[in-house]
Amino acid sequence: MTLMTPRVTFNHFNASFPYYSTSSTVSTSRLPYYSSEAISSPRIRLSVLCSSSITSDMDTKVRQGLYPLHRCKTIHLVRHAQGIHNVEGEKDHSAYLSEELFDAHLTSLGWEQVENLRKHVRECGIFKKIELVITSPLLRTMQTAVGVFGGEDHMEGTDASPLMVANAGNSSHPAISSSSCPPFVAVELCREHLGVHPCDRRRSISEYKPLFPAIDFSLIENDADILWKPDEREKDEDLAARGLKFLNWLWSREEKEIAVVTHSGFLIHTLSAFGDDCHPSVKSEICKAFKNCELRSVVIVDRGLIGSDSPTTNYPGKIPSGPDPPSEVADENHISNGNA
Repeated sequence: MTLMTPRVTFNHFNASFPYYSTSSTVSTSRLPYYSSEAISSPRIRLSVLCSSSITSDMDTKVRQGLYPLHRCKTIHLVRHAQGIHNVEGEKDHSAYLSEELFDAHLTSLGWEQVENLRKHVRECGIFKKIELVITSPLLRTMQTAVGVFGGEDHMEGTDASPLMVANAGNSSHPAISSSSCPPFVAVELCREHLGVHPCDRRRSISEYKPLFPAIDFSLIENDADILWKPDEREKDEDLAARGLKFLNWLWSREEKEIAVVTHSGFLIHTLSAFGDDCHPSVKSEICKAFKNCELRSVVIVDRGLIGSDSPTTNYPGKIPSGPDPPSEVADENHISNGNA
C-alpha cells in the first residue's frame, strides 16, 4: 500500500502540491570517513515525499495514501545565498580553480537574499516550527544559516554567545544573536563536491569557532580539512551516496522539523535518487537545480518500521472503559443470535 502525507510548501515562496513517495537505501561501504560514531547510522529505508503519485500506466488517476505522523520528518532544504565564487564562476568557469575563492563567503547581494528568506520563514510560520538547523561547515553556508534562522542582532553584555561575530568572513554584517532560535550543528556529510575547487575547501574548525561561537562543531572530528583533495574531485555518484547517508543519519535525530543549509551539487545529486517511479514532471520538480537561497520543504518517511519514536498526538481512546463493538460486529452477533 502506498502511503502519503498532507501538503506542505515545497518552493521558496508559494508553490505547494501533494507529496509523492519513493524509497531508497544506501550502502556506506564506499564512503570516506566523515566524523565520529555519532554520524554513523544503520541502513534505513526512507522515502522523500515531494508530489502526488501517478498510477503505473501514467494516466490521470491520483493514488492517495497515508503515513503515521510519528514516522515522518519535515526537512527544509536551503541552498546557500550568492557567494563570490558564484559571481566569478559565471564570468569564467576556470575561476573555480582560483585560490582567491578559497572557502568563498557571501556577496553583498547574497546577504540581501539572506534577509529576504529570513523574512519569508518568519512570515509563513516555518521559523517557529524548526527544532534544529544543520549546516555545511563552510563560510557561505554558515553565514546563510545564521542569517536566515538565527536571532536578532547580538548585543554585547548578554549571556548567550553570538551565532556569528560582527564582520565574520568579510561580511560587514553585525553580530547575530543565538537567543530565541533553534540550535545549530555543523555536519561534514552535507558539504559540496569535495576536491579540486578551493571554494569548496573549508578552514580549520579552530578558525571557525571564534567566528561562529554558538554553532556546535562537535560532530567534526578533524580540525583540518582532510576530506578535500587538490587533485581529485568527488564523483557525482559518491556525492549522491553521501547524501543518502546524510538522510539516514538525519532520520536518527529526535527532532521532527529540521532545516538543512547546504550546496547546489549536494542537493541535486542527493535528490536525484528519488522520483524515478513517478510522473516525469514530478521527478523534474524534485530534482531541478536550486537557486541561491532557495528553500524547499519535503518530508522523509521511515517505511521500514525501523523508527522507534512513539506517537505524541495519538490518543488510545476508551477512557473511561465501556462497551464499544464496531457496528459490523454488532450486526454479526445479532444475526448469529437468530435475529435476522
